[in-house]
Amino acid sequence: MRILFYLILLIPFSGISQTYELGSLTRESNTSIRGISVISDSIAWVSGSNGAIGKTTDGGKIWKWTKPKGYEKLDFRDIEAFDENRAVIINAGSPAYILRTEDGGKSWTESYKNLDSAIFLDGMDFWDEKNGIIFGDPIQKHLQLLTTTDGGKTWKDSSPALKFEMATGEAGFAASGSTIKTLPGGKVWIATGGTKSNIYTSDDYGKAWRKYDCPILQGQSSTGAFSIDFYDANQGIVVGGDYQKDKENSNNILLTRDGGKSWDKPGRPVFGYRSGVIWYDARNCFATGTSGTDVSKDGGQRWYHISDESFNAIKRAKKGSLVLLAGNKGMIYSLKMK
Repeated sequence: MRILFYLILLIPFSGISQTYELGSLTRESNTSIRGISVISDSIAWVSGSNGAIGKTTDGGKIWKWTKPKGYEKLDFRDIEAFDENRAVIINAGSPAYILRTEDGGKSWTESYKNLDSAIFLDGMDFWDEKNGIIFGDPIQKHLQLLTTTDGGKTWKDSSPALKFEMATGEAGFAASGSTIKTLPGGKVWIATGGTKSNIYTSDDYGKAWRKYDCPILQGQSSTGAFSIDFYDANQGIVVGGDYQKDKENSNNILLTRDGGKSWDKPGRPVFGYRSGVIWYDARNCFATGTSGTDVSKDGGQRWYHISDESFNAIKRAKKGSLVLLAGNKGMIYSLKMK
């Protein structure tokens, strides 16, 4: 395992410093990984192109890879796992599929299929082991929504609940499966991009929705919001930018303190286009993208660059402290604070 060390003085006048340890765990060269689901400090799943699904049960030391039979050519952009045996995956593009496993990935069952040429699923999240939601690009100007109440065994088309018409050229991004975020009690946020970037939010498991403007970089098909995370019902971060200009950092991160109603720029932005962002705890946040990874120690207000390594996605363990980053050529890294 190759370990890279970074020492950054985040608050230079107080003498406080922090060391970050990025460790290369594995490379599966024939896949681009964009989906990550970290259950604990031991169990994690990833998903990617060419039908690749990876799983570890020892914190990333050993990865087992599989490809669902009959779906080997799909690009699985997001994955949601509940333990070492149960997981749900979705692919990008048409036809759209949702698959689930209950035996650790040995076999997969198709629980949804859509042959519409316009269907494109972008991401999913679950409130608990039973209730989950998936969103996709608009069809006839309406965002596509699917919901489940049985852990992904069946899915309901909930698109009619979101009555807002999307702007021409407005869509979601499936860069990391993280432009959707749920919190317990039915709260959910969806961030869009392209010609127009908006935040769509619900407090009741997607039955009723509100829409707020997201003033991040937008206007082109390659711009907008690429990832969103909320620490609680009020504090949130959205990142993005222009993936075609991944080193530019003009208006590519915003913060909210009122649940997404209004957004403000931080005092010191991230260092380029970012497709993944997480709250590690109340003060520590991480953002990553193809031009590197950044950290904030003050709830997203000031950001500092810690790595130039290219990644697509980042996730923290639901129960634990393990943080995984993943990218092209099957790269999976761990990130630790010392």
